[in-house]
Amino acid sequence: MIKEFKDFISRGNVMDLAVGVIMGAAFTAIVQSLVGNLINPLIGLFLGKIDLSNLVFKVGDATFKYGNFLESIINFLIIAIVVFFLVKAMNKIISSRDEEEEEPETTKEDEMVMYLKKISDALDEKDAK
Repeated sequence: MIKEFKDFISRGNVMDLAVGVIMGAAFTAIVQSLVGNLINPLIGLFLGKIDLSNLVFKVGDATFKYGNFLESIINFLIIAIVVFFLVKAMNKIISSRDEEEEEPETTKEDEMVMYLKKISDALDEKDAK
C-alpha cells in the first residue's frame, strides 16, 4: 500500500497539480492586495468612501455586507482577466513552437525522387569527366 502511494505521489500529474495549487494561492494573495490597496481606493474615490468593505445596509437586526461582496467580484474579475491573458499567451507560444517543430513529412515518392536526383547528378558528373 505504501508503494502504491509513493507511485501515486511521484506521478507528474499530482506534482503539477500541487504546483498549480500553490501558485494559485500565491497569485490570489497578490490579486487581493492589488484590489484592496489600489483598486478599491480608486473606486472609493468615485463612491465617496475609501474602503468598500465598510459598505453595509441593515434591515432590522440583519446586516448585509455588500461591500465585501463587491470586493470579491472585483477579485474574481481580475483573476479571470489575468488567467485569460496567460492562457492566450501560452497558447500562442505553444502554437508557434509547434509550427517551428513541424517538418514536412517525406513520402516514399519524395525519397525516390531524391534518390533519382542523386543518381542523375552522379551520372552527370561522371559524363562531365
